[in-house]
Amino acid sequence: MFAKALAATVVILGLAMGAAPVSAQENTPLTAKQADAVKKIVRDYLMEHPEVLTEALESLRERMRVQAEVDARKMLEARKDEIFKSADDPVGGNLKGDVTLVQFFDYNCGFCKQTFDAIWEAVKADGKVKVVFKEYPILGPDSVVAARIALVAKAQSQAKYDELHRAFMKFRGRLDEKTIYRIAGETGFNVEQLKKDINGAEIDRQLKKTFDLAHALDIGGTPTFIVGDRVVSSALDQATLKQLIDLARKATANKG
Repeated sequence: MFAKALAATVVILGLAMGAAPVSAQENTPLTAKQADAVKKIVRDYLMEHPEVLTEALESLRERMRVQAEVDARKMLEARKDEIFKSADDPVGGNLKGDVTLVQFFDYNCGFCKQTFDAIWEAVKADGKVKVVFKEYPILGPDSVVAARIALVAKAQSQAKYDELHRAFMKFRGRLDEKTIYRIAGETGFNVEQLKKDINGAEIDRQLKKTFDLAHALDIGGTPTFIVGDRVVSSALDQATLKQLIDLARKATANKG
């Protein structure tokens, strides 16, 4: 293995110095004396040309970035129905829209709250965007309680979910369990019944499904948006959301 690595290094350095590559047939195991000679050549060359290491690392990072994008697009395609069309997920906007905006979020995520108005301004201005909400409570037990209550609301009606979702997102500060139930009660829910319903097996299944999907897509933070074949993990303003929506629409048109 070491001999092969050294041989590969010699080939790379040979290319860097303008020499012709060694053919595969000439890749024979190195003797100890040859290995020492190669190590000296490599060391001397790198001492004289340290920029080669920087260039090699930059090239490796770029290749890894490109490969990561390719892998992400493959995964998006493989799980597109779970991402864009799951009947479990709350939805909003134009349900017959030609572009779908998916958001993974946590009710205690400040950046998620910061983006809330921008999402609806962009959706309203466009008029042809469907929004899919992925309850992804990763910021502690209180976030899990809020997400569970929201999913109970969704099971009752989309309208009830919309109202509670807005109330949670508009609350400034951290949502603790006491505040979560207070807001739910103010929104018209029977708090005692909620405390029973949030521990149902169906809520467990929905949350597990979202977590499994997030892990498969390598989504580790909130907010994360998926629009078309793009995954963006950051707070977005209205202009950026509009740009992502336009790009997704153009990509769909080109495929057609």
